[in-house]
Amino acid sequence: MREVAFIKQNKEKWLSFEKAIVNNDFDNPDELASQYIHVINDLAYAQTYYPKSKVIAYLNQLSANAYQKIYKTKSTDTNRIISFWKTEVPLICYQYRKFIYIAFIIFSAFTFIGAISAANDGEFVRSVLGDNYVNMSLENIEAGDPVAVYKSGSNWGSFIGITINNLRVGIIAFVLGVFLGIGTLYIMFNNCIMLGSFQYFFYDKGVFWESVRGIWIHGAMEIFAIVIECAAGLILGASILFPATHSRYTSFKMGAKTGIKILISTFPFTFAAGFLEGFITRYSNIMPHWLSVGIILITLSIISYYYLIYPFKVQKQITQPQRLSPSHT
Repeated sequence: MREVAFIKQNKEKWLSFEKAIVNNDFDNPDELASQYIHVINDLAYAQTYYPKSKVIAYLNQLSANAYQKIYKTKSTDTNRIISFWKTEVPLICYQYRKFIYIAFIIFSAFTFIGAISAANDGEFVRSVLGDNYVNMSLENIEAGDPVAVYKSGSNWGSFIGITINNLRVGIIAFVLGVFLGIGTLYIMFNNCIMLGSFQYFFYDKGVFWESVRGIWIHGAMEIFAIVIECAAGLILGASILFPATHSRYTSFKMGAKTGIKILISTFPFTFAAGFLEGFITRYSNIMPHWLSVGIILITLSIISYYYLIYPFKVQKQITQPQRLSPSHT
């Protein structure tokens, strides 16, 4: 069967199924599961006979959305919280992976701009971080402890204060996505410029390695989570700008719901980063190098795996090619 004929034969069925998923218009879970199997069969057929077709991406997304609905309609003995992080969020991250990639590209570009600006303007760091912070950091460097600022305050006080602040930044970055994503980009720009100039400042003073060992113990998860939260804000903005086949209001509701789920998924990592900053980072200058580097690599690996690798594994599990339906042959 030619691809055009295949699409024409099934298009009405797919659109009807997509509309039913969006409106939650199913009489019972069995009906949803049955139509899901049909879509998976269509996906397998397309992967076999039209491997370069755009319809594969569409059916992938449709099957992922249906799979999420099936999980929601399972019997109550299923642990909803576990399935949220184990299945629902990874599927969303796979579906919107381009926004995550774009967020990291923007993050890298803005951070690079901050570092280059600091390298070419001796006063740039002070204009961004403030004289008080820069002077305090210079005193700490002279005292032999560049990241002594993380030792101020009690463990619990630092943990709670830092965590609340990071949650606030993430929520604001997402909510401001309602301004067509521009608000989210503004938050990213401010934070990345500070990060880039901040790290260059330590490099310029010859204590870059010491700063990395300290800052990135908690920063690996903290910064990564903020980038993911910004991706959620970009999804919210894109839902308004590009409603596709939906009304703009319906697209906005879908984008908001999706973005909130991604936002919530970052909270455990934000809490973990706050804990590390409050209880572990303050000892970075006395712990062995292998330990500080090990913590950085482990935390970065965990959050990277969850958002960048695990979604592909979950998606692959639900779209395993099945036996082709005789109706397609």
